Amino acid sequence: MQTKQRYYGKAVASFLLVLLMMPLGHALMIIMEHTMSAQAMHRAAFAMGAAGLAAAIVGIFAKGDTRQTLWGLFGGMLFWTGWVEFLFMYFANRFGTQPMLDPQTGEVVTRPEYLIMPASFGFWMLIMVIYVFRCNTGCNFIRWWQRLLPAAVRDKAQARPMARHSSLVTFAELVMIMWGSYLLLMFCYDPEFVGDSHPLTFVVGTCCLAGAVYVFRLMARTSSTGASIRLAIPAVILFWTPVEILGRLDFFREIWIEPARYKAPMSAILTTFIVLALYLWFRRIDRRNQRA
Repeated sequence: MQTKQRYYGKAVASFLLVLLMMPLGHALMIIMEHTMSAQAMHRAAFAMGAAGLAAAIVGIFAKGDTRQTLWGLFGGMLFWTGWVEFLFMYFANRFGTQPMLDPQTGEVVTRPEYLIMPASFGFWMLIMVIYVFRCNTGCNFIRWWQRLLPAAVRDKAQARPMARHSSLVTFAELVMIMWGSYLLLMFCYDPEFVGDSHPLTFVVGTCCLAGAVYVFRLMARTSSTGASIRLAIPAVILFWTPVEILGRLDFFREIWIEPARYKAPMSAILTTFIVLALYLWFRRIDRRNQRA
């Protein structure tokens, strides 16, 4: 019986690349808040979002699936940080949205921008309906929903595939999964729905962790570097969901929300991220040169 080849080194590198983006994204927002005036910060954030969108478009014309995927990954993170998180922050601050405070300590447990994010649930569902009913996709989650549709509807939906660009696929994948993850967490944290210490919140975190393990196993069977990175996005965000839940409940210190205090570990995270990104980028160049 022939055993399938596993690519654990590639899977781990892809997972770490995307994983390290999470604390770096949080730290970037904190640094901008503490080093810029409000006006300069929001202008810089808007430029960041525009740069992310431009990066995803540039990636369409890049050569190689891995390069296109990396363009989409970095573009998606800049877009999310600049045009989603910072814009929510801007309007929350402008119109005086109050943070959620811990009733015992008075500390901020949920920032104002995240409190208003659940209001975007309808828009997220609108896009998901397009994916489910319009898109022939490789996403296991969406394909599972499509399999639940009546056969006639399913065949009609899958007969109309969207244009396939690795950069845009990665860009949209990152934004949609990040968005969905935040919505899930905010509804779990809201005491009107569930509550952060409710057993259901821990069930959600456990299910997400199990989902991360499942996706990582898929990554280990993937020979393509680009596909491995694209799979790493849901794997990392699923893994990060219980991290966020435990961090909220003070199970550990979230060093990325105090980057000035933890300069050494945050610098190590940044250095490792850059090394991994360069390795995955130039590794594909070396392999093409060897084939030539």
